[in-house]
Amino acid sequence: MMKSLVFVETAEGKVKKTSLEAVAYAHGLGGAVTVIALGTADAQALADVGKYGASKVLHASDAALNEPMVQLYTSVIEQAMRAEGTEVLVLANSSLGSPVAAKIAVRFNASLAANVVELPRPGAACIVKRSIYTGKAFANVELKNAIKVITLRKNAAEAHEVGNPVAVTPFAPSLANVDANVKITAVEKATGDILLPEAEIVVSGGRGMKGPEHWGLIEDLAKTLGAATGCSKPVSDMHWRPHHEHVGQTGVKVAPQLYLAVGISGAIQHLAGVNSSKCIVVINKDPEAPFFKAADYGIVGDAFDVLPKLNEAFRAAK
Repeated sequence: MMKSLVFVETAEGKVKKTSLEAVAYAHGLGGAVTVIALGTADAQALADVGKYGASKVLHASDAALNEPMVQLYTSVIEQAMRAEGTEVLVLANSSLGSPVAAKIAVRFNASLAANVVELPRPGAACIVKRSIYTGKAFANVELKNAIKVITLRKNAAEAHEVGNPVAVTPFAPSLANVDANVKITAVEKATGDILLPEAEIVVSGGRGMKGPEHWGLIEDLAKTLGAATGCSKPVSDMHWRPHHEHVGQTGVKVAPQLYLAVGISGAIQHLAGVNSSKCIVVINKDPEAPFFKAADYGIVGDAFDVLPKLNEAFRAAK
């Protein structure tokens, strides 16, 4: 039976949803699933990972691992893989998971598949489907080496409960000889009740909002929906909105269940940052706006007329 290890990322002690999806994906591979978490984390949150398919949870709680240092994290995960006899490492495709995956692949001479969107095809060969060219195409890749490393795109697996909480086992890696040649001196976190990378719903505005003074319409709808707010690159360039709300190829890439674009034409750079969304709804008064071609649903109309009515309808539905 295949032995999988899943590295789960945490935020404020809780396991991220993208990591729970990675656990569910590993469970779908079959065989035993072990999870490893690094740094300070909530004990119950780690135990609850068992609900999503993990049979064992390792926790390296050393305070030195509280900051996401790629070199340190790589060393700890390598030690866990050797201790557990891991054949497949699964991680979320993230700013932390991706560099760790690459380093692990080099250390084990492993096959690496990034941005994977599906479980392997049935059969003797391990062939996975991955998103390429910023979501514009897919590639089927065969992982031939004995050790395999997979980073999973957000929303590629459903985090369904399939089991029960499991005991958390302390894991004490050796950190003495790790070349930690990078030091984190400060961390500046984006503000807001709901942050873009983790949001299930995102409401974004573009130049069609005509100015920052009209952003209350976007914020009101986001509040009603329990959504994060985003914007197009021109909006952040004009300083209507802070840069951390810029969604697109050169900004934040999102993959929510619902992406609602208001007054955004749909330049290819913006589409590259949102095309992993489950459902895209576009509101634009220009019926020829390119974004409509990528949308699941579209409303042709003036945002200043549509948004208040849409917000009222959502409030009534709630």
